[in-house]
Amino acid sequence: MKIGIVVFPGSNCDRDCFHVLKTLKQDVRYLWHKNATFPKMDALVLPGGFSYGDYLRTGAIARFSPIMKEVVRFAKGGGKVLGICNGFQVLTETGLLPGVLMRNEGLKFICESVPLEVVNYQTPFTTAYGARSSVQIPIAHMDGNYFADDETLRRLEGEGQVVFRYLNNPNGSARNIAGICSKKGNILGMMPHPERCAEDVLGNQDGRKLFESLIG
Repeated sequence: MKIGIVVFPGSNCDRDCFHVLKTLKQDVRYLWHKNATFPKMDALVLPGGFSYGDYLRTGAIARFSPIMKEVVRFAKGGGKVLGICNGFQVLTETGLLPGVLMRNEGLKFICESVPLEVVNYQTPFTTAYGARSSVQIPIAHMDGNYFADDETLRRLEGEGQVVFRYLNNPNGSARNIAGICSKKGNILGMMPHPERCAEDVLGNQDGRKLFESLIG
Protein backbone atom coordinates (compact mmCIF):
# COMPACT_ATOMS: atom_id res chain seq x y z
CA MET A 1 0.00 0.00 0.00
CA LYS A 2 1.35 3.44 -0.92
CA ILE A 3 0.97 5.88 1.96
CA GLY A 4 2.04 9.52 1.95
CA ILE A 5 2.85 11.47 5.12
CA VAL A 6 2.39 15.21 4.68
CA VAL A 7 5.17 17.19 6.34
CA PHE A 8 4.61 20.81 7.38
CA PRO A 9 7.18 23.11 9.01
CA GLY A 10 6.70 22.19 12.66
CA SER A 11 5.51 18.62 12.15
CA ASN A 12 7.16 16.39 14.76
CA CYS A 13 5.33 13.08 14.59
CA ASP A 14 5.91 12.39 10.90
CA ARG A 15 8.88 10.09 11.58
CA ASP A 16 6.92 8.15 14.20
CA CYS A 17 4.13 7.44 11.71
CA PHE A 18 6.69 6.56 9.03
CA HIS A 19 8.38 4.08 11.38
CA VAL A 20 5.16 2.31 12.35
CA LEU A 21 4.01 1.94 8.76
CA LYS A 22 7.45 0.68 7.72
CA THR A 23 7.31 -2.02 10.41
CA LEU A 24 4.04 -3.05 8.76
CA LYS A 25 5.97 -3.33 5.47
CA GLN A 26 4.18 -0.53 3.63
CA ASP A 27 5.48 1.73 0.86
CA VAL A 28 5.69 5.01 2.77
CA ARG A 29 7.04 8.37 1.65
CA TYR A 30 7.11 11.94 2.92
CA LEU A 31 5.16 14.61 1.03
CA TRP A 32 6.50 18.15 1.49
CA HIS A 33 3.84 20.79 2.09
CA LYS A 34 5.10 23.08 -0.67
CA ASN A 35 4.49 20.48 -3.37
CA ALA A 36 1.23 21.21 -5.21
CA THR A 37 0.93 17.59 -6.40
CA PHE A 38 2.03 14.16 -5.27
CA PRO A 39 2.30 10.67 -6.81
CA LYS A 40 -0.63 8.30 -6.73
CA MET A 41 -1.31 7.23 -3.13
CA ASP A 42 -3.67 4.82 -1.43
CA ALA A 43 -3.80 6.80 1.82
CA LEU A 44 -2.48 10.00 3.40
CA VAL A 45 -1.44 10.84 6.96
CA LEU A 46 -1.44 14.35 8.40
CA PRO A 47 0.78 13.91 11.47
CA GLY A 48 0.92 15.66 14.80
CA GLY A 49 3.14 18.59 15.70
CA PHE A 50 2.91 22.36 15.58
CA SER A 51 2.51 23.30 11.92
CA TYR A 52 3.75 26.84 11.34
CA GLY A 53 4.31 27.14 15.07
CA ASP A 54 0.55 27.13 15.70
CA TYR A 55 0.53 30.83 14.82
CA LEU A 56 -2.86 32.49 14.36
CA ARG A 57 -4.74 29.27 15.24
CA THR A 58 -3.79 25.60 15.23
CA GLY A 59 -3.89 24.27 11.67
CA ALA A 60 -5.10 27.58 10.23
CA ILE A 61 -1.96 28.39 8.22
CA ALA A 62 -1.23 24.79 7.21
CA ARG A 63 -4.67 24.74 5.61
CA PHE A 64 -3.28 27.12 2.94
CA SER A 65 -0.15 25.08 2.11
CA PRO A 66 0.08 24.29 -1.62
CA ILE A 67 -0.34 20.56 -1.05
CA MET A 68 -3.68 20.94 0.72
CA LYS A 69 -5.71 21.52 -2.45
CA GLU A 70 -4.61 18.10 -3.64
CA VAL A 71 -5.23 16.58 -0.19
CA VAL A 72 -8.79 17.93 -0.26
CA ARG A 73 -9.31 16.61 -3.79
CA PHE A 74 -7.94 13.20 -2.75
CA ALA A 75 -10.20 13.06 0.32
CA LYS A 76 -13.33 14.18 -1.52
CA GLY A 77 -12.61 11.51 -4.12
CA GLY A 78 -12.82 8.83 -1.44
CA GLY A 79 -9.14 8.50 -0.55
CA LYS A 80 -8.28 7.52 3.03
CA VAL A 81 -6.95 10.40 5.11
CA LEU A 82 -5.80 10.10 8.73
CA GLY A 83 -5.24 13.29 10.72
CA ILE A 84 -3.56 12.90 14.11
CA CYS A 85 -3.58 15.74 16.68
CA ASN A 86 -2.37 18.74 14.63
CA GLY A 87 -3.49 16.79 11.56
CA PHE A 88 -7.02 16.65 13.03
CA GLN A 89 -6.88 20.41 13.55
CA VAL A 90 -5.86 20.91 9.91
CA LEU A 91 -8.75 18.70 8.75
CA THR A 92 -11.27 20.84 10.63
CA GLU A 93 -9.71 24.03 9.23
CA THR A 94 -10.13 22.71 5.67
CA GLY A 95 -13.75 21.75 6.35
CA LEU A 96 -13.10 18.09 5.61
CA LEU A 97 -14.30 17.39 9.14
CA PRO A 98 -16.82 19.47 11.12
CA GLY A 99 -16.19 21.31 14.35
CA VAL A 100 -13.12 22.97 15.83
CA LEU A 101 -10.37 22.14 18.33
CA MET A 102 -10.22 24.81 21.04
CA ARG A 103 -7.88 25.49 23.97
CA ASN A 104 -8.05 22.77 26.62
CA GLU A 105 -10.59 23.41 29.36
CA GLY A 106 -7.86 23.67 32.00
CA LEU A 107 -5.78 26.02 29.76
CA LYS A 108 -2.76 23.72 30.11
CA PHE A 109 -0.80 21.48 27.78
CA ILE A 110 -1.67 17.86 28.55
CA CYS A 111 0.73 14.98 27.92
CA GLU A 112 -0.44 11.65 29.31
CA SER A 113 -1.82 8.26 28.38
CA VAL A 114 -5.62 8.22 28.47
CA PRO A 115 -8.31 5.53 28.22
CA LEU A 116 -10.57 5.65 25.16
CA GLU A 117 -13.64 3.81 23.98
CA VAL A 118 -13.68 2.69 20.35
CA VAL A 119 -17.23 3.81 19.57
CA ASN A 120 -17.29 2.84 15.90
CA TYR A 121 -15.15 -0.19 15.02
CA GLN A 122 -16.49 -0.46 11.47
CA THR A 123 -14.56 2.39 9.86
CA PRO A 124 -11.54 1.76 7.59
CA PHE A 125 -9.37 2.82 10.55
CA THR A 126 -10.88 0.68 13.31
CA THR A 127 -11.83 -2.72 11.88
CA ALA A 128 -9.02 -4.42 13.84
CA TYR A 129 -10.70 -3.38 17.11
CA GLY A 130 -13.56 -5.40 18.53
CA ALA A 131 -16.98 -4.15 19.55
CA ARG A 132 -16.94 -1.79 22.55
CA SER A 133 -13.15 -1.98 22.83
CA SER A 134 -11.33 0.19 25.33
CA VAL A 135 -7.76 1.26 24.57
CA GLN A 136 -4.99 3.28 26.18
CA ILE A 137 -3.47 5.91 23.86
CA PRO A 138 -1.31 8.97 24.68
CA ILE A 139 -2.38 12.56 24.12
CA ALA A 140 -0.10 15.60 23.87
CA HIS A 141 -1.89 18.84 23.10
CA MET A 142 -2.86 22.33 24.22
CA ASP A 143 -5.80 22.72 21.84
CA GLY A 144 -7.66 19.42 21.91
CA ASN A 145 -11.02 20.55 23.25
CA TYR A 146 -13.43 19.46 20.50
CA PHE A 147 -16.40 21.75 19.94
CA ALA A 148 -19.33 21.73 17.53
CA ASP A 149 -22.86 23.10 17.70
CA ASP A 150 -25.65 20.89 19.03
CA GLU A 151 -27.04 20.08 15.59
CA THR A 152 -23.63 18.93 14.36
CA LEU A 153 -23.07 16.84 17.49
CA ARG A 154 -26.45 15.14 17.06
CA ARG A 155 -25.62 14.39 13.44
CA LEU A 156 -22.20 12.98 14.31
CA GLU A 157 -23.72 10.72 16.95
CA GLY A 158 -26.67 9.67 14.80
CA GLU A 159 -24.61 8.84 11.73
CA GLY A 160 -21.89 6.91 13.56
CA GLN A 161 -19.20 9.51 12.96
CA VAL A 162 -17.95 9.56 16.55
CA VAL A 163 -15.13 7.02 16.40
CA PHE A 164 -13.24 7.51 19.68
CA ARG A 165 -14.50 8.84 22.99
CA TYR A 166 -12.52 9.80 26.09
CA LEU A 167 -13.43 7.83 29.20
CA ASN A 168 -12.06 10.58 31.46
CA ASN A 169 -12.40 13.67 29.17
CA PRO A 170 -9.08 15.37 30.01
CA ASN A 171 -9.64 18.51 27.89
CA GLY A 172 -13.37 19.31 28.10
CA SER A 173 -14.33 18.03 24.64
CA ALA A 174 -18.03 18.06 23.81
CA ARG A 175 -19.59 14.66 24.49
CA ASN A 176 -16.10 13.32 25.36
CA ILE A 177 -15.20 13.21 21.67
CA ALA A 178 -11.61 12.18 20.94
CA GLY A 179 -11.96 11.34 17.24
CA ILE A 180 -14.48 11.62 14.42
CA CYS A 181 -14.75 10.47 10.83
CA SER A 182 -16.37 11.85 7.69
CA LYS A 183 -19.83 10.71 6.65
CA LYS A 184 -18.30 8.28 4.13
CA GLY A 185 -15.83 7.06 6.77
CA ASN A 186 -12.72 7.63 4.64
CA ILE A 187 -11.42 10.59 6.69
CA LEU A 188 -10.51 10.22 10.37
CA GLY A 189 -9.36 12.95 12.72
CA MET A 190 -8.26 12.12 16.27
CA MET A 191 -6.37 13.97 18.98
CA PRO A 192 -4.70 10.92 20.65
CA HIS A 193 -1.46 9.59 19.12
CA PRO A 194 -1.74 5.93 18.02
CA GLU A 195 1.80 6.03 16.60
CA ARG A 196 3.12 6.53 20.14
CA CYS A 197 1.76 3.20 21.35
CA ALA A 198 2.31 0.86 18.43
CA GLU A 199 5.11 -1.27 19.92
CA ASP A 200 5.57 -3.05 23.24
CA VAL A 201 8.67 -0.98 24.00
CA LEU A 202 6.36 2.06 24.16
CA GLY A 203 4.08 0.48 26.76
CA ASN A 204 1.38 -1.13 24.66
CA GLN A 205 0.32 -1.78 21.06
CA ASP A 206 -3.21 -0.37 21.21
CA GLY A 207 -2.39 2.17 18.50
CA ARG A 208 -0.95 -0.42 16.12
CA LYS A 209 -4.41 -1.81 15.37
CA LEU A 210 -5.42 1.52 13.85
CA PHE A 211 -2.59 1.30 11.31
CA GLU A 212 -3.35 -2.36 10.70
CA SER A 213 -6.94 -1.38 9.97
CA LEU A 214 -5.80 1.38 7.62
CA ILE A 215 -3.78 -1.00 5.46
CA GLY A 216 -6.53 -3.63 5.57
